[in-house]
Amino acid sequence: MQRDADALRDTGVTGVAVRLETPRGTVTARSGVGDLATRRPVAADGYLRLGSTTKTFVATVMMQLVGEKRISLDQTVEQLLPGVVSGAGNDGRTITVRDLLQHTSGLPDYIYDVFPDPSTQTYFANRWRAYKPEELVDLAMRHEPAFPAGTNWAYSNTNYVLVGMIIEKITGRTWEQQVHERILRPLGLQHTDTPGTWPFLPYPHTANYQQFTVDGPMVDTTIPYRPFDSGADGSMTGTARDLNRFFAALASGQLLEPAELAAMQNTVPVPKNSGHPEGTRNGLGLFFTPLSCGGGYLGHGGSGFGYHPGSDNNGQSTHYHRLRAQPLRGPADRRPPGRRTARPHRSRPLPHHLKPSSEAQAVRAKSGDCGFLFRNSKSRSNHE
Repeated sequence: MQRDADALRDTGVTGVAVRLETPRGTVTARSGVGDLATRRPVAADGYLRLGSTTKTFVATVMMQLVGEKRISLDQTVEQLLPGVVSGAGNDGRTITVRDLLQHTSGLPDYIYDVFPDPSTQTYFANRWRAYKPEELVDLAMRHEPAFPAGTNWAYSNTNYVLVGMIIEKITGRTWEQQVHERILRPLGLQHTDTPGTWPFLPYPHTANYQQFTVDGPMVDTTIPYRPFDSGADGSMTGTARDLNRFFAALASGQLLEPAELAAMQNTVPVPKNSGHPEGTRNGLGLFFTPLSCGGGYLGHGGSGFGYHPGSDNNGQSTHYHRLRAQPLRGPADRRPPGRRTARPHRSRPLPHHLKPSSEAQAVRAKSGDCGFLFRNSKSRSNHE
């Protein structure tokens, strides 16, 4: 595993951290540096931004509410949030909770509006600005949907902004409060948090760097881009150890009853040429990624400017990896190239939202008889 972490470093990634937990024990590897100025090593089990891995926590809360009969996956957005999804052909009467969780809503991704110009200048000019969830949805509603709800698949962060709003509507408490009460406290995940617009990572952590243009300078992006790093679609922070514990608990049925866990794992195909390995399928807050040796694994990745965490579980082992800093042509975690509609999501092992270059390096980290695929995505100016 150390060899493969070093191989990722050699592609230009500033820092790599990997944690693999199996019944036989835990293996970790680090490579690169945690700070380009001081050259300090990558932090051991340091804090990191989870990016769109947040979506799996939020989806788990929603599925618990489904199990409690407080909401149905077949309820429409209009029934739950009257008048919120409308305009430019968007119609909340045709979009269900299931469509939101599974990215089959066709809703536009607000990312294009809050990061219209993928550049260093835009990052520094807007990184402190925060939006309310309703404001982000309003931005998305200016654009036409990608397709009628339920007829296709395309990743859109707007979906999970709406899921967060629905959780608050039906419980009277924010999605952050629900995640703490239903997941973090019961599992003892003391190093995982929902910081909202708070921009600073706890220590220790590795600095984040982003190249906004090919061959451009490495820009320190440890301060998040708050317009899309503050909500139910991608704002949580945590550690590799905590993240692995969460996915292991989810996969083993500690958080959901069998019926709700099965529904979460009921998948639809992700279209080809969407930035995912062929055969990838999307469930409710989870992605299934096939392995070349047979079978596959469930999980969810995440990314933003300068960070790309990913975690997954194959039923026998839980694996986490994170990458730091690649060249970008657009917002790392949330948008597709040249399209204003929903963006294909980059789940494990690819980062949450970053569109990888055509030369993305694939490296296998062996675990038993099978391997976990890592991809070094040399980011362009787009966000998944």
